[in-house]
Amino acid sequence: MWKGLSMSTAAEPGEEKIKSPTGRVVEFLVIVAVAVGLAFGVQAWLVKPYRIPSGSMEPTLAIGQRVLVNRIGMHINGPHVGEIVVFHPPEGAEQGACGPLPHRVTPGSTMCSQPVPKQSGVNFIKRIVAGPGDEIYVAEGHAFRRAAGTSGFVREKDSYIRACDSVPECNFPKPIKVPADHWFMMGDNRGESDDSRFWGPVPRGWIIGGAFATYWPLDRIGAL
Repeated sequence: MWKGLSMSTAAEPGEEKIKSPTGRVVEFLVIVAVAVGLAFGVQAWLVKPYRIPSGSMEPTLAIGQRVLVNRIGMHINGPHVGEIVVFHPPEGAEQGACGPLPHRVTPGSTMCSQPVPKQSGVNFIKRIVAGPGDEIYVAEGHAFRRAAGTSGFVREKDSYIRACDSVPECNFPKPIKVPADHWFMMGDNRGESDDSRFWGPVPRGWIIGGAFATYWPLDRIGAL
């Protein structure tokens, strides 16, 4: 009598059970859903990419350049002077509105010391040049800061800026004091930047995160 193959459909020990087409599709969809969820989770809580929309941060960051922003670092270490950050500006910043009673700052006069008390939904990227309690004025595009609790103004170490000379936007000789829990932002392209000079310091809670690296274009990959 022939001893043929067993007709049983049960898998032998160590034998892989073949998945049905429906099972493979479900497994694939689950993997995709998990991957998408992780990607959104990373962007929402850890690291998010941003594209530079204007020339306000030249020569440090060019139009179209991409940067990575550390979102969780703000919750651990907080912002610091010299850091490049992405944040929500005050509402009306794109129209140059300054203060609780919105008005426009005249270039060359006194900088805006108080923001409109409502944040905008847009994102800006600038460099922090002064923090809570600091006093600051600007001369020929250079920020001079008297840190809270110290005496005497010190010019920022600003080898990264695109300097400007006598244009009004680059000279605000009268110092202002940064309010508590606020941070003063300026673009590195001092003559072509719409920043805290015109719409005021930014509350801590409006800062999204610090830019720590650039990943595009390829010839500009590196840390910030």
